Amino acid sequence: MAFSPSNASAGLQISLLLSFFMAAFAGPFLDSFDYNWGQSNSQILNNGDLLTLSLTKESGSGFVSKNQYVYAKIDMNIKLVAGNSAGTVTAYYLSSQGQYHDEIDFEFLGNLSGDPYILHTNVYCHGQGDKEQQFYLWFDPTADFHTYTILWNTQAIFFYVDGIPIREFKNLESSGIPFPSYQPMKLYSSIWDADNWATRGGLVKIDWTQAPFTASYTNFNDKNACVSYYGTITSCNTPNSNLNNNGWLWQTLDYSDQGKLKWVQDNYMIYNYCTDSKRFPQGFPPECYVNNKY
Repeated sequence: MAFSPSNASAGLQISLLLSFFMAAFAGPFLDSFDYNWGQSNSQILNNGDLLTLSLTKESGSGFVSKNQYVYAKIDMNIKLVAGNSAGTVTAYYLSSQGQYHDEIDFEFLGNLSGDPYILHTNVYCHGQGDKEQQFYLWFDPTADFHTYTILWNTQAIFFYVDGIPIREFKNLESSGIPFPSYQPMKLYSSIWDADNWATRGGLVKIDWTQAPFTASYTNFNDKNACVSYYGTITSCNTPNSNLNNNGWLWQTLDYSDQGKLKWVQDNYMIYNYCTDSKRFPQGFPPECYVNNKY
């Protein structure tokens, strides 16, 4: 194409536009994540330190990690949708792919203004879920950021809120009970329309006059993680390495953490599949007799 002043002007505009987008999307979130849907409903702000996902009537939105993990301790600070969030779900989870996938779920079920969020947790092992536990939180998760941690290691899966354990799912593979141990998982988060079930079993629908519904994210941390490339772990220390540097990989709950877990489950748990006799009239799943001891 021959040079012309108009071409030069167009080239400068494109260059400036690219520079703008590179500046706007620089930072930790660009380095660590890709959008996997609803990019127009997402923003990266504060020089890349803050990410928002929004739900409108047209679309939700979500992101996925560039890395995939086989064992990891992952922290994310999240501030949930404020006000009337009924019918919305903000999900934050690890998942592999395929029919027999593994998955470790935090899901935040929205509610009417003034009513508490429900924190829904679940674990899928080789395609089988149905391991739900649900909690109220002891704070308003919409007023400020709080840290939600998934610790998946050789011993168990732990769910933490602000450093307090709320759930433990033990590795009982030696007893023939499935546990996620070999399928690489990526980290996902999304916000979506679930008003057919999320709030009071679907009785309360989304009030679209309140849209957009926005959740915010910051302080992502995956420094303690075994990163997998093409099915091979390439950046995780082995059990022959210094335990002091990689204690998270064999971490269990000490006496203090067991007390904190019991406090949460005694005071804030509102559903536990391991005590739902109507759902399991023939007897509870075998992991319940170990995982439900606190």
